[in-house]
Amino acid sequence: MLLTKGFELEMFLGTPQGDPIPLAEQIAGKVDRFMLETDERHIEYTTEPLHSYEQLLSQLILPRIQLREYLKTLGDYTVIPGSTLSLGGSDRFYRSGDTNPYLEYIERHHGTNVVTASVHINIGFSDPELLIRACRLIKMEAPLYLALSASSPFLDNQITGYHSTRWHILPHSQYHIPLFESHAEYIEWVEGHLAAGTMFNVRHHWDNVRPNGDRRPYDINRLELRICDLVTDPHSLLAITALLEARLLQLINDPRIDPLEMSQLPATTRKQDLIDLTKANEAAVKVSSLEAELRHWQDGRKILARHWINEIYNDVLPLVKQQGFDHFLSPIQTILQEGNTAQKWLKMYDQGYDIRSIITQDIQEMAKQELDHF
Repeated sequence: MLLTKGFELEMFLGTPQGDPIPLAEQIAGKVDRFMLETDERHIEYTTEPLHSYEQLLSQLILPRIQLREYLKTLGDYTVIPGSTLSLGGSDRFYRSGDTNPYLEYIERHHGTNVVTASVHINIGFSDPELLIRACRLIKMEAPLYLALSASSPFLDNQITGYHSTRWHILPHSQYHIPLFESHAEYIEWVEGHLAAGTMFNVRHHWDNVRPNGDRRPYDINRLELRICDLVTDPHSLLAITALLEARLLQLINDPRIDPLEMSQLPATTRKQDLIDLTKANEAAVKVSSLEAELRHWQDGRKILARHWINEIYNDVLPLVKQQGFDHFLSPIQTILQEGNTAQKWLKMYDQGYDIRSIITQDIQEMAKQELDHF
């Protein structure tokens, strides 16, 4: 039985030439599933939790087609790929009309560093202890999903030196986030930070992955992978999700696949060593994505991100074939062979294309991908 899965996707809005425009206020509440973000130049939509990849594919694409139809009534506007303000605009905040105090707090403390686009992948779990265990594993392997999804090498019409500029500029929690050993420890940790005022609310747990649910921290029912840049190609996004689900199915079948148990790092310092290791891996991946040299959580050995991903791919493939979703996993190999979005864009730049030309070409490709499915 496959797990339930769903997405939260943020996207920039603007002109066919790639310039972001504050349009979200005119869309939220008028196009189904779309809601405001902090800045009016981007907007978010969500999909329902579903088991079926075929149904998820439709839920990814149909809202975008509906959005494009509505944008036509407002003018010559479109959806812009990428996870940062690639062509400019980071010097100004276009505050949305959402008066949520949390969003006001974010703008006041972080400015346009939060004006990014991403995809959060949610995977359902009914057992909170298994969910906490799953978060431990994916916290250690989250950099691999950033490597596959990186799509933000530009900011303000400049090359930044990062494949994921978004993950570089995005604020991260300034307080220590441990590898939680139990649901009870997670509850105690959240309650402590809320009481101390270091967390604004339960949503103010900014990490590469976190438990989620309707009444956090007490009722949790899904793993939320938060590290990924925006992936506009639906087949690539479903492949990344399939790799994540396959890894989690492995864990369900064999709970020993747990960094706290399986890692060969010294037991006395293992918890902190693992945190330090994954932070270092994130730092490497945001610069070089698939070409980053990482350290494996099992034994600390050095390994390229692309090689680690390929190892996991080959390891989960028999299970995926047995479960019948290998068709959706296979585009992982295409990403490994052809590169992620950031790598493709940088290759075009090296070939002489300017950043605007790269973005406008991908705007057209994104629209074509959606229409090709219907």
